[in-house]
Amino acid sequence: MGKVGFIFDLDGVIVDTAKYHYLAWRKLANELGFEFTKEQNELFKGVSRKRCLEILLEIGNVKATQKQFDTWMIEKNVDYLAYIEKMDASEILPDVPRVLNFLKERNIPIALGSASKNAQPILEKVGLLPYFDSIVDGNNVTKAKPDPEVFLIAADNLKVKPELCVVFEDAVAGIQAANAADMVSIGIGDPDILNEAQYNFKDFTEIDNQFLELLLNKNK
Repeated sequence: MGKVGFIFDLDGVIVDTAKYHYLAWRKLANELGFEFTKEQNELFKGVSRKRCLEILLEIGNVKATQKQFDTWMIEKNVDYLAYIEKMDASEILPDVPRVLNFLKERNIPIALGSASKNAQPILEKVGLLPYFDSIVDGNNVTKAKPDPEVFLIAADNLKVKPELCVVFEDAVAGIQAANAADMVSIGIGDPDILNEAQYNFKDFTEIDNQFLELLLNKNK
């Protein structure tokens, strides 16, 4: 059948950078004179920065000129980058290194498929960059998830057929993108929210090596 490829989302799958996005958006909301809650932040999962700002302004009922909009986009990113500047290996989510090691030892091609434009510096900071054969992020794609573009580019870079790729995602839009690409979709997080995924796990501690072996062999 050919080789299998594994594609990982970044935020909420490998590292929890969602909290830093939240703090940066909340800071901007407060500057604009309104509160931004963690519940509202759920709307931002897997969504582009531009769309996030549009939603934020809707929540606060704030009108903006194009110039203000562009300035706030930059301001939010500067604040976010200041948070991730301090990141280190302690930020890696449980058991992610074990899974990456398991795949690396078997020479399985690994890609990152993320909307983040800061994916590469984050992976460098936490020391995981060497595991990845390809990084496809917000700098390489024109269409946001649920469009499958990010995952299809990753599969192409790994030289693996889409139907032989396995995707780990924590956002509904990401699961939909994986399904649209005809890939195996694995939800990391709440199974009630990620109910369109083919498999669901709370986190990687629930994914044992036996299950990974199963994924590798199901295409043989």
